[in-house]
Amino acid sequence: MSQTAHIPSHRKPRRAGRNPLLRTGVAGGVLSTLAVTAAAAPSSAEERKTAADTVEMPTIVPDLAAGIEQAADASRTIATHYETEAARARAAEKAMAEAAKRAEAEAKAKAEAERRAAAAEAARKERAEREARERASRDAQRTTLTTGTTGTTSTANTTATATAPTGGNAATLVSFLRAQVGKSYVMGATGPSAYDCSGLTQAAFRQIGISLPRTSQSQSTAGTQVSLGNLRPGDILYWGGAGSAYHVAVYIGGGRFVGAQNPSTGVVERDMSHDMPTGAVRVL
Repeated sequence: MSQTAHIPSHRKPRRAGRNPLLRTGVAGGVLSTLAVTAAAAPSSAEERKTAADTVEMPTIVPDLAAGIEQAADASRTIATHYETEAARARAAEKAMAEAAKRAEAEAKAKAEAERRAAAAEAARKERAEREARERASRDAQRTTLTTGTTGTTSTANTTATATAPTGGNAATLVSFLRAQVGKSYVMGATGPSAYDCSGLTQAAFRQIGISLPRTSQSQSTAGTQVSLGNLRPGDILYWGGAGSAYHVAVYIGGGRFVGAQNPSTGVVERDMSHDMPTGAVRVL
């Protein structure tokens, strides 16, 4: 086969011409479309204005978006306001709770202070009443002793000076006195289960062979007067004047004494600072 041989084409052969009726129909359709479009266009100024207004309607969309944003801002503002008010309410409740706790603590502290003050005042009154009873008892004893010694002055003066044997022992005296602590006070008693003030001193000195007068008035002049700054164990302490004392006790050393004080306390050992005596006599 020659290289220039004709290769048959697969394309369809072009037709000699299109149908004239088809071309006429297409043209008629185009003209009809133009006619419809012209008929639809506004013919008057009012219609054109209405058409223009209709075209401007899409401009509402940006205004709507702005309104939605404003509404969102308002909602956020309201939410922030509510959150702020809630935080304030919580802070107020916390402050009120703390204030209530402080008030309760202050009330408890005040009640405790009042309780302590009342206890201290009650103790002070009790101490004052006890001391008043002791003084009253001593005054009563002094009155009794004064009445009992009326008309016997010469006898009292005769026995006022105690006689101390050579073997007098202050340690024995102090030991006896301490053994009587806790026993009862009974006016006029001289032992062994109860004493009054001068009955105790008389019984104590009897243990070491020294005879003392019976009354505190006579015992206050039964020896040598000594100052309260120069005491030694065994000295007789007295309250009131020398020769008119209404109470006596015995010094045991270390600033302390033993005495039958009154019916409420009985025989006690006490520091001299509790009730400072007026003077002292030495018979040992």
